[in-house]
Amino acid sequence: MKKLSILGSTGSIGTQTLDVVRENADLHITALAAGSNIELLEKQIREFKPQYVAVWDEKKALELKDFIKDTNTKVVSGMDGLIFISTLEEIDIVVTAVVGMIGIRPTVAAIKAGKHIALANKETLVTAGHIIMPLSKENKVNILPVDSEHSAIFQSLNGENPKEIHKILLTASGGPFRGKKINELAKVKLQDALKHPNWAMGRKITIDSSTLVNKGLEVIEAKWLFDTTMDQIQVVVQPQSIIHSMVEFIDGSIMAQLGLPDMKLPIQYALFYPERKSMQNERLDFAKLGGITFEDPDMETFKGLKLAYQAGNIGDSMPTVFNAANEMAVSKFLQEKMRYLDIADTIEMCMSEHKIIKNPTVDQIIEIEQSVYELIESRC
Repeated sequence: MKKLSILGSTGSIGTQTLDVVRENADLHITALAAGSNIELLEKQIREFKPQYVAVWDEKKALELKDFIKDTNTKVVSGMDGLIFISTLEEIDIVVTAVVGMIGIRPTVAAIKAGKHIALANKETLVTAGHIIMPLSKENKVNILPVDSEHSAIFQSLNGENPKEIHKILLTASGGPFRGKKINELAKVKLQDALKHPNWAMGRKITIDSSTLVNKGLEVIEAKWLFDTTMDQIQVVVQPQSIIHSMVEFIDGSIMAQLGLPDMKLPIQYALFYPERKSMQNERLDFAKLGGITFEDPDMETFKGLKLAYQAGNIGDSMPTVFNAANEMAVSKFLQEKMRYLDIADTIEMCMSEHKIIKNPTVDQIIEIEQSVYELIESRC
């Protein structure tokens, strides 16, 4: 029996993780965490009966406590609550599926407590990879990628020598605007950007996928996860989303992981690693598929990806600026307070004005995030 704590249980990855739990009797939910969606969280509590739940919004936590007073589940709140449920003695794996930099501190605490991490929070490695990866090695903790592309790379490397990697081929669907040019993107509305051709995801990550910023974040993550340079990671557009990513080795051979787009597969793989479990999912039929095609990404039109490579190559505090600027810009776009093309322009502006901080601490990372938010508010 594996005992889980899920941070972000009401989001897209969190709810799909619970789908995996429903199908596997040898997984047990010990703790759940959510931001403010206590209506869904209450339903999850009544179904899975966790020992603890954490709610980021303290007022919502008090409301939830009243709603579930007939249960045995205890409610904690804020950052202290997230850290508490990430370090419980009885849990085996922490699924970090919260959105934003609030995921960094509980991840650090969980690693120090010896908990394996099923990682679905991009900000953790993008902004604090220089802290997380050495800490995980020191504490002999596995960082198990939940992201489909990173899971594909992880699976392709299984049994291989990581030092023999020549190149990582990180695949991208290209998003809903693949092939379009700047003049066409200038007309993009919110509802257009929220229509991903292959994957069902949350609103923020769907926008990130359309701008290719999400792929840029994945490039920076891959650098840390697989101990490579940025130059060893090549993004390849593969519109069918069948090849989830590939690894080319020094002898020229290439390993790839294929499958239909279904996030439950990488989630389950991370939860049961190194074991594979049977899964009731739709299977890939190559005869029906017909073909798989490849393209280079257009990094001039979708300059968010180009900026990600720049941020990753500079390193230190610049990836934090890239990530924070994108978070605020996407938030404004989702509120229809910013135009689509302004997202990448805002990231570029923030990066150009930032003074590098070497090897930032977690406190400095949070401070940089806030300063980027304030800069954008003052300009937009």
